[in-house]
Amino acid sequence: MKAVITGATGTVGQALVNHLTLLGWSVVPWERQHVPIDDFGQMDAFIRRESPDVLFHLATASQPTGRNNESWLVNYEWTSELAWLCKVLSVRFVFTSSVMVFTDDAKGPFTIHSRPDASSGYGHEKLMAEKRVLYQNDQAIVGRIGWQIGETSGGNHMLEFLLRQAETEGQINASTHWYPACSFLSDTAAMLTSISHLDGGLYLIDSNIGWTFYEIVTAIKKQNGYDWPITPTTDFVYDQRMVDLRIGTPSLATRLPALGKPLRDEHD
Repeated sequence: MKAVITGATGTVGQALVNHLTLLGWSVVPWERQHVPIDDFGQMDAFIRRESPDVLFHLATASQPTGRNNESWLVNYEWTSELAWLCKVLSVRFVFTSSVMVFTDDAKGPFTIHSRPDASSGYGHEKLMAEKRVLYQNDQAIVGRIGWQIGETSGGNHMLEFLLRQAETEGQINASTHWYPACSFLSDTAAMLTSISHLDGGLYLIDSNIGWTFYEIVTAIKKQNGYDWPITPTTDFVYDQRMVDLRIGTPSLATRLPALGKPLRDEHD
């Protein structure tokens, strides 16, 4: 199998590259300096030349180049063009969206039938891109993901956030009333690979079946032997979990045995 990956050097992209490589896939990163994202002809030629089985579209506007409306160009317009090209060229298209298509005012846990409500910013751009992808390509796959958890420092993920907060603030504040959508990077990479073989449509990748942010942070601390002071708070109340029983995303407890039995489960 062969995959082209946009955002291959990003946090999720690196995990996906590692996972596919271990499976024996041939992996080609999309390098924007060589294949401009606003040149349809060059994009078409690149995909035809590489002839992948799957194109995983993970890239976001994380490294601005100063173009006008760059976030919209990357998150929406480029995504739309890729969805169409993959349809025309019979390449499986997997687009990673985000739980941020829901605002903090939305009521979770969310399913594929929940109506996203983001009306501005990154979440809105992802939501518009989801709709465009599925309009352009009825075989496309949209995988919504939550906050990623790495197992080492560095990168843009929960563990790095906690390490920085502990260093700069001397403690970690963690809500006992927030159920974040989150998964370990390696599990997200495995699930993106798995759903690439499924029928087109929307899929939700979330390993949190019912633990609060406080419980998750405490388990990470215990499992890794950190000496973080953790202060429980109640200032953020939000059930952000995403539930998709069709795909069997591994529970957080698989990689965090220090987690106890969840106070809530996906059927609440």
